[in-house]
Amino acid sequence: MKSVYIHIPFCSSICFYCDFCKIFYIDKWVMPYLDALKKEIKERYNNEPIRTLYIGGGTPSVLSINELIYLFDIIKILDLSKLEEFTFECNIDSISFEKLILLKKNGVNRISLGIQSFDKEILNTLGIERTNNKVFEIIEIIRNIGFNNINMDLIYGVKDETLEILEKDLDIFLSLNPEHISCYSLMIEPHTKLYIDKIKPIDEDLDYEMYKMIEDRLKSNDYIHYEISNYSKKGFESKHNLVYWNNDEYYGFGLGASSFIGNNRIDNNKNLTEYLNNNYKYNSIDISKENIKYALMLGFRKIKGINIEEFNEKYNSNILSLLDKLIKEGKIDNKEGYAFINEEWVYKMNEILMEII
Repeated sequence: MKSVYIHIPFCSSICFYCDFCKIFYIDKWVMPYLDALKKEIKERYNNEPIRTLYIGGGTPSVLSINELIYLFDIIKILDLSKLEEFTFECNIDSISFEKLILLKKNGVNRISLGIQSFDKEILNTLGIERTNNKVFEIIEIIRNIGFNNINMDLIYGVKDETLEILEKDLDIFLSLNPEHISCYSLMIEPHTKLYIDKIKPIDEDLDYEMYKMIEDRLKSNDYIHYEISNYSKKGFESKHNLVYWNNDEYYGFGLGASSFIGNNRIDNNKNLTEYLNNNYKYNSIDISKENIKYALMLGFRKIKGINIEEFNEKYNSNILSLLDKLIKEGKIDNKEGYAFINEEWVYKMNEILMEII
């Protein structure tokens, strides 16, 4: 076991596109939730040394100073003696100097910021209220405190967005010089306000142009495109997310969190009342017969692809034989010990993965 994900579902406001497990921040619910989280970790965690820890949400930074102190006390249950990467998700409107000092003091070494855009109309469409000056102010504080590993999320493909708007966004992102940028084409998910308001996805050709613009701009500024949606400076790839894409085991603690342990994918309850009553687990699926498919689907999200020798040994299989048809069609290549999706097909990765399934 290498990694732990902890979910904090509370938010001060709900973004119009968000389909994650989240609830409004009401202080009377927070401490009972953290108590339940503590019980879950004590019951399920088997004292393995943890190499990556990720606290996400929701909006973890919405917690008060005292609530954060309690959360960090809970985390001390984990064996962090070999911890390499500790990521904490923050929103601009709920993070502060005092909270960032507390994060630094408790070993957080990677900050992930939900920026999404700097364009006022795009932010309005996404249901985000804030000023750009606030973003610049917070990032300066983060740097001054001594954090040298920042991820910024970018969302593109929003209704009425143009290539010119996206280019301006990229200009500002690059001027802020983050070590990592996650770029997501907007998905209109059921149960979100965008879906209820019947907002339609943008034209597929424009989406592709935006994807290529992002790729070209970031790669020309020394960012490595190492996963379909993720770019980093050399040495700043997300170690935690690579655990997912390498199909390695991990714990997920908290409301709606997922785990992969043994051959079981475990989903936690998304019902707060049930979770507070210590009914953590919603379902568990034995995927031993499907694990190779999971490994291929996740592994091919990485631009470098899948290490052939490691895959064959781990799954007692022959990846090149499994993918013979796709290799002959030129959709999958292999070079220097890796099997990977041909660059011309990366944008249509989902089509390749459906063929593999």
